[in-house]
Parts: sequence; structure tokens; C-alpha cells
Amino acid sequence: MAGAITYAASRSIDEITAGSIPVSRGGSIPVSAKEFHCMQTPINSSSIRVALVEDDMDFQQVLRDNITNAGDMMLVSVASTRAQGLKALDGEQADVLLVDLGLPDGSGIDVIRAAHTKWPNCGIMVSTAFGDEMHVMQSLEAGAAGYLLKDSAAQSMVTEIRNIHQGGSPISPLIARQILMRFWGPEKPKLGAALLAPEKAHVVLSAREQEVLEFITKGFTSDEIAGLMSVSRHTIQTFVRRIYSKLHVNSKTEAIYEARSQGLLND
Repeated sequence: MAGAITYAASRSIDEITAGSIPVSRGGSIPVSAKEFHCMQTPINSSSIRVALVEDDMDFQQVLRDNITNAGDMMLVSVASTRAQGLKALDGEQADVLLVDLGLPDGSGIDVIRAAHTKWPNCGIMVSTAFGDEMHVMQSLEAGAAGYLLKDSAAQSMVTEIRNIHQGGSPISPLIARQILMRFWGPEKPKLGAALLAPEKAHVVLSAREQEVLEFITKGFTSDEIAGLMSVSRHTIQTFVRRIYSKLHVNSKTEAIYEARSQGLLND
């Protein structure tokens, strides 16, 4: 497929003709009437901006339809190759990047690694048929915060996009089991071994990170915390990712548990 598709509110009406979007090396790719209308509608600042890298055209179309029909999301780019995915990173930044790994011209892990550097505030989620340990660990090490197998219904991806945007880490049950098995090794950890494990280094949070953590513990959403702290939701998401990184966790539940175990919360 030629060129990455870029959905941007800044494009003029003249650039979009006959229900098609211009692509990088000539030609055009047809879009649905719903997508065409969505591109010309003023962008809601609260919309989740989604970038998609997927070479299975049938699956890609289902994802595009579901994202377009979701009232709180908009597509900013769609790519079907590694090269297109890398080029899309030079365009409008997305809040969530959904990436397939088995692309016709290379690995989606390269896109994940580049996105983690260029779009540090973007939640990166893998959507793939590869469920082996090598692909899982390489993806997570490259910067992915979620990993879903394609046995998940495409419709459920919309829910998982919201999940990762809110600071979660969607992971298919089979993948979660593999990750646990990796840490268990040949046998499950025993209580005695856990008690003898070296003490973790004490985590130090900034004043703002501590404030965000306390709001998270009380059950506030990212939007609510942004309002209470008079900052943007994107700033809150940055604080959340910093907290996760310092605590070495991937979800709110884990963050709260780890923060309590380290005495960071006064309950």
C-alpha cells in the first residue's frame, strides 16, 4: 500500500477530493463517508488521538471503523508498513499508538522503539498474532505498555485504547501468564526466598508526582486530576508514566500497592 495516511485537521478541503486522501507518492486511498466527515469536523480537545500501524487490511478496516465511530477518539494516522509507520512519527503526535509486529517490510518493534523516543507521552500498544516470549519481551523493552493478541475482538480494542490512555497496561491473559512464568523460572517463588530478597532502593517522588499519586489512590481519573491541579491531561499522563517508571509497575493497582509497601502513602 502506498504511503501512510495522515488525518489532520489542518488539511484544507481542497486537499481531500472525491472521498479520498492524498498519499505520499501519488494516488489516493478511499475513505468512508464517516471518516471523511470526521476529518472535517473541528477536533474535540478531549478526543483520544490514535495512530494505527496494521498491514492486515481487513483487520485495519474494522479498527478504523470502530475508532471512527467512537465518540471520544479520532485517527491521526494509518500505516500498513514499517516505513510508513516510522514516517508517521514525524507528523501529529498521537495519544495512543496501536502497532502490529509482523509488517511486510520489517518489524513493528522498530516503530515502537522510535515512537517511545519521539512520542514519549504516547501509550504504545501491540496488536499482533505473535504470542511467543521473544516478541513479547522485545516489545516491552522497546517501550510498549500493552500487548494484545489478535484473538481479541477488534471491537474490544476501543475499550483497551481508553484503558492505556488512562494509564493502564492492557495485556492478553496468555501473554500475562508468559510474563509471570518468565519471572517464576522453573518453579514458583517460595516465601522464604522472597523474605531473603535484597531490599529495594527507596523511591523518591517529586512533590507533583506525589500529589498525582495521592489523587490516583483516591480514585480520581486523569481528567479530574488535571482539573484539580489546573494542568492539562497530557501533563498528568506524563506524571503517571514517571511514577510507573520509578515504581517499576505497569498499572494503577500495582502503583498503589508498591507505593504503600514503600511508605509513600499515608493511609
